[in-house]
Amino acid sequence: MTNYSKIALGVDIGGSHICSAAVDLSTHLIIPGTAREEKINNKDGADEILEGWSKALMGTLSEIDKTRLAGIGFAMPGPFDYANGIALFERVEKYDSLYGINISEQLKKRLHLEAETPFRYINDATSFAIAEAWVGKAGNYDKMIALTLGTGFGSAFVDRGIPVTEGDSVPQMGCVWHIPFKEGIADDYFSTRWFIRNYFEKTGKVASGVKEIADVIDREHVALKLFEEYGSNMGHFLAPWIKKFDAKVIVMGGNVTGAFNLFGEFLLKALADHDLKVQVLLSDLKEDAAIMGGARLLVEDYWIHVKDLLKKM
Repeated sequence: MTNYSKIALGVDIGGSHICSAAVDLSTHLIIPGTAREEKINNKDGADEILEGWSKALMGTLSEIDKTRLAGIGFAMPGPFDYANGIALFERVEKYDSLYGINISEQLKKRLHLEAETPFRYINDATSFAIAEAWVGKAGNYDKMIALTLGTGFGSAFVDRGIPVTEGDSVPQMGCVWHIPFKEGIADDYFSTRWFIRNYFEKTGKVASGVKEIADVIDREHVALKLFEEYGSNMGHFLAPWIKKFDAKVIVMGGNVTGAFNLFGEFLLKALADHDLKVQVLLSDLKEDAAIMGGARLLVEDYWIHVKDLLKKM
């Protein structure tokens, strides 16, 4: 067991898993040997879900000196009361059994932590953005847009490391998933289900995900056209918000970025059509990004700039 000056646990709550790790706040590095992951059935009852989460957290806590624990920061999907730590999951087909539960109180009991131990929460896409601005590829840029491309279309606007959630330069709530686009909203067009639905409509074949569609582009022209359409649509959709926010860089993460080589050129072409020369970068942090973003919430000099934003997420 190694001693560090201050340690924060960063936690990524996914739709079917939890990942946790301890972060040394002096070096901004994950402490080796502290990472834990548990698969979670999001349809389970509240006790089963909380026990699964507790198992991962207990595993990480067992590897550190708890007297040096600054607290635990969670990258949490919504809907969630981020300011008060209360689950509001409904109509999202996951974690419904947790609705109305104070997650902090329940987990502290299971983990045998003092009631005053800081537990802090932020939207998972925002956590990704915070990490990229802190220890990732956006560190040298003031204004960045972060995108997480996967089962949903996550996004965040960040100015000098701080999420921007209101004002004329950003959409309502500081994210874009809900903005009308074509015959629906952005989330309908830039999430995994867009690929699956359109591939089925054009071929009659059911694909399990984007990778399966990417794997057949050499023999199915329709697959290649889907990636072209996806990238072009994204560029034209994002362009007005890039201009309004004056973003200098876009950092992307999520499973769909594994196919960036198939849609990236069409995204960049669409941006060029709007006279935009913004940098588009892929995250190197990958699954560690949400963990690092959660851990940064325990840096007090940073937290004072973020805590009042939680009520607007």
